[in-house]
Amino acid sequence: MALPRYQNFVNGDYTANQTGEYFDVINPATGQVIYQVEMADSTIKATAINSARHGFSLWSTLTAIERTRILNRAAALLRERNDELARVEVLDTGKPWQEAEGVDVASGADAIEYFAGLAPSVVGQQQSVGADFYYTRKEALGICAGIGAWNYPLQIACWKAAPALACGNSMIFKPSEETPLGALKLAEIFIEAGLPAGVFNVVQGGAEVGQWLASHNEVEKVSFTGQVGTGKKVMRSASDNLKDITMELGGKSPLIVFDDANIVEAVSAAMLGNFFTQGEICTNCTRVYLHENIRVEFLAQLKTRIENNIVAGDPFDSNVNFGALISAKHQQLVLDYIAKGIEEGAELLTGGTALQPRSAPNGYFVAPTVFISCHDDMTIVKEEIFGPVMSVLTFSDEDDVIRRANNTALGLAAGVFTKDVHRAHRVIHKLNAGICWINSYGLSPVEMPVGGFKQSGIGRENGLETLNQYTQTKAVYMGMSTLDSPF
Repeated sequence: MALPRYQNFVNGDYTANQTGEYFDVINPATGQVIYQVEMADSTIKATAINSARHGFSLWSTLTAIERTRILNRAAALLRERNDELARVEVLDTGKPWQEAEGVDVASGADAIEYFAGLAPSVVGQQQSVGADFYYTRKEALGICAGIGAWNYPLQIACWKAAPALACGNSMIFKPSEETPLGALKLAEIFIEAGLPAGVFNVVQGGAEVGQWLASHNEVEKVSFTGQVGTGKKVMRSASDNLKDITMELGGKSPLIVFDDANIVEAVSAAMLGNFFTQGEICTNCTRVYLHENIRVEFLAQLKTRIENNIVAGDPFDSNVNFGALISAKHQQLVLDYIAKGIEEGAELLTGGTALQPRSAPNGYFVAPTVFISCHDDMTIVKEEIFGPVMSVLTFSDEDDVIRRANNTALGLAAGVFTKDVHRAHRVIHKLNAGICWINSYGLSPVEMPVGGFKQSGIGRENGLETLNQYTQTKAVYMGMSTLDSPF
C-alpha cells in the first residue's frame, strides 16, 4: 500500500513542488516509515514569499480585535481536535500518548489564545514636547520566519506563530524534517478559522531550507529553536541584512537540592527534568547537585522510583510514560555519551543501555540513566546530551555550588529546592539562567517568558515581552508651533 505523501502548505493550500523530491518520516517507536513529505523547491519557496507578502498586506490592515477573533477560533479548533493532533505528535516524536494528549496540543492552544487576547493591547504612547508632541506606533515587522525543533513540534509552531500573527505579521514556518506533520495540521486549522491565505505558510526540508529563510531579504525576523551550533549558523545567515532574531537554544541546566528540601518533591523534579519526553527537553536539569547530607536518601528514592514507576513501550498504551528517542542516529548519540561517562569514571546507579520493550521492540529506546560519582569536568556533565541521562554531583557549600552551577557556556534553566525562602531567592538570583524554578521544575505556562542567558539564546518567547519582538516602534513628531529655522 502506498504511503501518504504530504505537500508544502503555501498560499492557503497544499501545493506540489516541481522537482518531485520528497523525504521519508519514521515513527521512532517502530522504526517504520509512516509517510512522506515533499521538499520545498525553488517554486515552493517563491510561492511562499509571494503569498506571505500578500498575506501580510491583508492581515496587517485588520483591526486587532478582528485578528483576535480569528486566532481564538483557531485555538478552539485545536482544542476540539486535541486527540487527533496528539496522535500526530505521538507518531512523529515517539513520546507517550499521556504526554501528547495532556500537554502538547493544549499548550499550543493556550499560546494562541493568550496572544489573541493581547493583540488589542499593542499600543504606542504620546508625550508633549513643549508646544509640540510626539507619538509612537507599534507596527508589525512583515514576513517572519519560524524554524522549529522536533521535540514539541506543534507546541513550538504555536509558540512562534501566536505572537507573530497577533501583532499583524505573516509567517513562513519550517518544522523539523523529523516531525513535519503537526505544522501542516496547524496551517489547515488557521485557514478554517478564517486566516487569510499566505499569512501562515509551511515549507518543508532540512538545513538548506532553514538557511534560505534566515538569509532571505524579505524575511524581517527569524525565530529559531534548536541546537546551539545550528543557532549560530542561523544567526550568521540572518546577519547579512540585520534581521531581528530570537534564539531558544540548548542547555546544561543545574538543579540544586539543599539538605532542608522536601526530598520526595525534589526527586519528582529531578525525574521530570530528566525523563519527561524521554529526556528530549532543552531545559532539562541534567546536572543534579545534592547536598552531601541528603545524598544517600535522595539516591535511594530516585533509584526505587525509576525502576518501579517508569514504564517504556508502545507510546499509544495509556500506561506508558516513557517513549522512544527521535531516531536511530540520536539513540546512538545518547548511548555514546553513556559509554563516555563510564569511560571517564562515572558510576551507573541505574540504566545505561538501550531498551527493547515487549510492546515496541524496534523503537529507539534508551533506559532512564543516572550517573553518580560525577565531577564537573566529565563530558556528560559539561555537554548537552538531549536524552534520558542524569548526572548527580554533591556539594556542601552554597557559594561553591553556585560557582559550579554557573561554570558553563550555557544558561537556559536552573532550579533550587529548599524550604528556606531567603536562601531560595538568594541562590536563584545568583544563577546565570533565563528560566528558573524554586521548589518546582519544568512548568512553562505561556504567561512566563522563555529564553536563555549566554549561549542558550537571544530574546524571549511567550509572556508580554514577546510582543516587542514582533513589532517595531515608529516615532512621529507633530509640530504645533512655527518651525524655527536659521535658513
